[in-house]
Amino acid sequence: MEKDMVSALPKEEEEVKGVGGGLIERETEEDDTVKSQGVKESRLNSGSGCNCNATKLKSTSVAVRERDYFQSGHPKKKLTRQERVELGRLFQGAVSSYDWDLAQSLISLADPQALNDALCITLDSIWFLTTQQELDGVTTLIHNIIANGAYDFTRAALRTSFLASCVSACHSRTMTPAATVTIMAQRLHERLHECNGDEILKAEAGAKFQKFTEWALKCIDCHSRCRENNTDRVGHSSAVEIQLQLSAFKTFLDLAGNQLIGKDFTEAFDAACFPLTLFSSSFDPSWASGISATAIHGLLGMLVEGGADNVSQCFLEASRFGSTELVRILLQIAQRNSLDIDVDLALGFASHYCKIGTMECLVEEGNAIAFLGPLMRAAERGCMQVVEWFMKRGCRDMELCLALTAATSSSQVDVAAFLLPHVPQHVLEALSTEILKAAGERSGGSLDGVAFLLRSDFLGDPTATYAVADAIARSDDEAVAPELKFFLREHWSEAAFVDGLRLGQEHYMNIVRILKWSGCPICLRDLPPPLRVTIAYLPLYRECVEAGGCLLSQRLRGQLVEAVRRLDGRVLKEVGQGRELVAALEHHLPPFLLHSSFQSCLLARNLA
Repeated sequence: MEKDMVSALPKEEEEVKGVGGGLIERETEEDDTVKSQGVKESRLNSGSGCNCNATKLKSTSVAVRERDYFQSGHPKKKLTRQERVELGRLFQGAVSSYDWDLAQSLISLADPQALNDALCITLDSIWFLTTQQELDGVTTLIHNIIANGAYDFTRAALRTSFLASCVSACHSRTMTPAATVTIMAQRLHERLHECNGDEILKAEAGAKFQKFTEWALKCIDCHSRCRENNTDRVGHSSAVEIQLQLSAFKTFLDLAGNQLIGKDFTEAFDAACFPLTLFSSSFDPSWASGISATAIHGLLGMLVEGGADNVSQCFLEASRFGSTELVRILLQIAQRNSLDIDVDLALGFASHYCKIGTMECLVEEGNAIAFLGPLMRAAERGCMQVVEWFMKRGCRDMELCLALTAATSSSQVDVAAFLLPHVPQHVLEALSTEILKAAGERSGGSLDGVAFLLRSDFLGDPTATYAVADAIARSDDEAVAPELKFFLREHWSEAAFVDGLRLGQEHYMNIVRILKWSGCPICLRDLPPPLRVTIAYLPLYRECVEAGGCLLSQRLRGQLVEAVRRLDGRVLKEVGQGRELVAALEHHLPPFLLHSSFQSCLLARNLA
């Protein structure tokens, strides 16, 4: 949707053309007209938003402009841009102060484009209605504007849907409008950053959307201050007031009739959902079930009845952005209208971006049950928070096994370590070969995850763990990744153990030769035995400590067996004697070097 959003933007900087995919206000065909710009400029000018007080409307300069307009009579030609700005300013003031007579008289002065602007201004005001008298005045005004030639119902529907969404959202927030604009701008920047398209276009899109949002918030602030000046209008909208507002919007839809088609309703639905995804971080808990969300519930419901067909698309996008309250609303709308929405796919989006609250909503209220895909992808990415969440919700044995395989293949050792104890032993035993093969096939070059499973003795039996590694190393199966086969053959096979013994023997013989025939000025024979052992075997000891885990690789085990045989005369060849081998070597090393080696290995592991 963002791709369409960027490509659909107009070229002129002054225009603010909509929000979301394809949600752009219709451009006028006249070159000398910028659609509704005069009205927008008047609202955005020096914090005035819109003229709320009748006293402001009747100031000297305004009165002069009003007199000039009335004396000019009905214009015989299109209004200039400046004339449209002035007329829009007057009309905005009349509507904001509920001066219906003045507003009606100004309609006769408007050309078709100004009538379209007037329709937008009037429709914007419906979300602030509080009395039946105001409803009657607004609906009469809308009827007369349309009767006089207003025709751009699409722009009016998109604009008022966006504003209604902002009004509903602002009833929840507790921060200042400036802080809200900052948060929305940041969320919008993140959203545009992830979509494809020209960077310049995306930057322009962000600037225009932020400007349009600032206009909406200033409009809300203006009407809010107007209500505060009247003791009968203080506070948030009541249930009765919201019904009046929705009734006004329904009247507009009835008057528009077939001038609004399915595509228009779809774009308006998108326009209403868009700011909610950006406001979501400031919502109160359970906002969707409160009075503040009633208006947006009703608005979206009417748009769906009119033909909006993008509920599923907006639902997925809300899930991706973690807009839990919007997700909750769209779930209810889909259920009421028997619409198909993919809650399992939405769960995948939410989990991919670690939106835990949204995930809970999708499972508890949307009945999402497809855990496997999101769990595997979270394990593959190493997203521990999401993996833990799925674990707490309850996963089947096979789901856990596949998630372990995914974590192993991508070398997410921490996640693999978390999952391993939760996979039943009988499942691991039955699928051990497949787990290692699959992990090797999808490893992407790193086999750290495979090494972790083997070092952890993932089968709980050293003999079985070594055996499965050896079987894969010797396998003729062409489906086994060559890198995996080479790795196992070099480090974990029976052949690797034999090779380790050989390396241990060669190392011992080299040490003996150095002791006997070295020409070094420092005679190694004269050093204390612990130091001679340290020189010979400290590197091997460090390698064993750094590897960690329950099991040593067969190559290291072979080297240790030979080292202990030379030092102690003992032969410890049993596969489960790895710890005993390391302890035997430690016995011959100075304690201060053991501590130093252990700390060095820990540091190296942390740095890695």
